[in-house]
Amino acid sequence: MAIRGQLTLEEVLAAFDEHLRRTRGVYKGTRRNYAAYVRAFLEKIFPLGRVDAAEIHPRDVLAFISDLSPHYRPRTVELAASSVRSFLRFLRAAGLREDRLEDAVPVLPHRPAELVRHLDPGHFEQLIASLDSSSPRGLRDRAIILCVARLGLRASEVVQLRLDDVDWRNATVRVRARKTGHGALLPLPVEVGAVLANYLRQGRPGTSAPQIFVLHWLRVGTPISSSVVGRAVDNALRRAAISALIRGANLLRHSLATELLDRGASLREIADLFGHSSLSTTRIYAAVDVAALREVALPWPGARS
Repeated sequence: MAIRGQLTLEEVLAAFDEHLRRTRGVYKGTRRNYAAYVRAFLEKIFPLGRVDAAEIHPRDVLAFISDLSPHYRPRTVELAASSVRSFLRFLRAAGLREDRLEDAVPVLPHRPAELVRHLDPGHFEQLIASLDSSSPRGLRDRAIILCVARLGLRASEVVQLRLDDVDWRNATVRVRARKTGHGALLPLPVEVGAVLANYLRQGRPGTSAPQIFVLHWLRVGTPISSSVVGRAVDNALRRAAISALIRGANLLRHSLATELLDRGASLREIADLFGHSSLSTTRIYAAVDVAALREVALPWPGARS
């Protein structure tokens, strides 16, 4: 969708969304988040709803991010900054600006180094040991956590897992849809298969739902939501007395990326496992040393028999 001259706010956002979808392959949920912040950014500059890209100035960019900082958590401000930065790059790609206005987006201060950004094997074992396996809900949460920590699944991907997605004979798990727009077939390690089987046999309530993970209290048997995944991780962190900067499924995915790097996996292999459409996403997410990665290229370990 080509855009020229002054357009309405909705036309600009539609063009930005198409750019993210077609050119960069950005997942729908991420595009929705980006659009929300870009909308707020543009409404502040163009309150009448007519957008002129040439009239966006560096001071506007700085003011928008600066105004957010006192009122929102650093992670939210970072997402807003990434959204605006992506939009300004889009303006240049669309020929609406020739400068690099995205460089005006301020670089936010580094987060405190004393908080855990990933779990080392010792912390992970501490996390698993804190889980309550004596209850059906505990069995479910243990299986959820291992699906994230060992398969690298997003919370939304855990929610979508179905009974027929697990091929027990061939030790594989099918992920139906990822941010790349394609599914994936992942190996099923013995550790993950064991906790899944234990939950299905001893913990999962009777239900006709095809999803593996379901609710155990209110609306028993109804498929879980992504918030249940995040809550399972957060509850385990609290019980294990682990203070972490990154919370929920992202902490475990980050931990897996770090572990795979330590074991010699390549950037492309991690991107494929995590369902990243761009290597730059993996590089940021895993905080990798790209130069060091060029020296290694070990495959993702397959499922054991």
